[in-house]
Amino acid sequence: MKVCVISSTRADFGLLKNLLIQFQKFRVDYKFVVIGAHLSRYYGSTLTEIKHSKLKIYKKIYYKINTSNELGISKAVSECCEKITKIFKKINPEIIILLGDRYETLSCAISAHICNIPIGHIHGGELTEGLIDDAFRHSITKMSHLHFVSNQIYKKRVIQLGENPNKVFNVGGLGVESIKNTNFYSKKDIEKKLNLKLQKKNIIINFHPETLNKGLAKKQINEIINSLKNLKNTTLIFTMPGAELENKEIIKKIKLFINQRKNTYFFKSLGQQKYFSILNQVDLMIGNSSSGLLEMPSFNKPTINLGIRQKGRIKAKSVINSEIKEKNIRSSIKKAYSSYFKKSLKFNLSPYGKGDTSKKIFSILKKTNLKNLMNKKFYDIKQKI
Repeated sequence: MKVCVISSTRADFGLLKNLLIQFQKFRVDYKFVVIGAHLSRYYGSTLTEIKHSKLKIYKKIYYKINTSNELGISKAVSECCEKITKIFKKINPEIIILLGDRYETLSCAISAHICNIPIGHIHGGELTEGLIDDAFRHSITKMSHLHFVSNQIYKKRVIQLGENPNKVFNVGGLGVESIKNTNFYSKKDIEKKLNLKLQKKNIIINFHPETLNKGLAKKQINEIINSLKNLKNTTLIFTMPGAELENKEIIKKIKLFINQRKNTYFFKSLGQQKYFSILNQVDLMIGNSSSGLLEMPSFNKPTINLGIRQKGRIKAKSVINSEIKEKNIRSSIKKAYSSYFKKSLKFNLSPYGKGDTSKKIFSILKKTNLKNLMNKKFYDIKQKI
């Protein structure tokens, strides 16, 4: 089996890592290609974490990431297509593994399709109605040949898009497995490593632009900051928003805020072990990151899910939906800390499997004849219209 795996962000590497370890463990001929934000100092040079994992990188593809306007992102898509096609032609893999829905991932899918190479797509069938990525994800699904989804509802949706049910596999979420396999730092150790002070209450904030609602990022981050600024005995930990339009508006406001409030921190990149260790210590997550829906429920802690960025994704009982308004966020924080809500979390279950996803994907790949995947037919659902 000759496989090419591509990672463009800190988030997808954290999810792909266990699958790459499977490939390495069983001596699969895999080529790991690193692109995009991994190689950018502005986004924390997350290539460092990959190097620490001791997973072998075949190639690093550099291109300019300019999220200040649509032209900058379009240029990144074009340049990524051109450079990744050269890699595909050189290594000629039997299958390419892609995860998620970002514009860089779409570039790789287009290139693979042009090169007549099958795609195994992870985390298809999901919905994020507040993002341009939603259309990217479904487009990648149509160019893919094996589908590794995280929930039965997502499996049904991929089939609705015309994909053969025999090629769609509910394997659970890779994030659950990553948490299961992580050794968390103690409170004392994580404070020392990150040079921060945890208090009686601790909150992590992961907020990104709603890319289908242009022009709102500045107003939205102001609403969030206003809801947090007067919290007492509370440490606030902000993470870097993704490489998307209007992210700089959010970063600018966060940096101003951390200079005005004590025990408020901002990290470009934590790395998976430190990130999960922080999730293990904080009381709740506020924001609109997929991590709040895919990973935080495994810690049996609340997520306050803001706005419509993640609208359509399946949510655990630990998720509280809130409008991005100061009053609503404050009310949601009060609910998250309430004794009755905390009691309800004892029965909280993640809807994304038991933590054996990479083994399932590897097993399916081993059993599949990869040479006969390209010529696929549209699967029509037989029902009366």
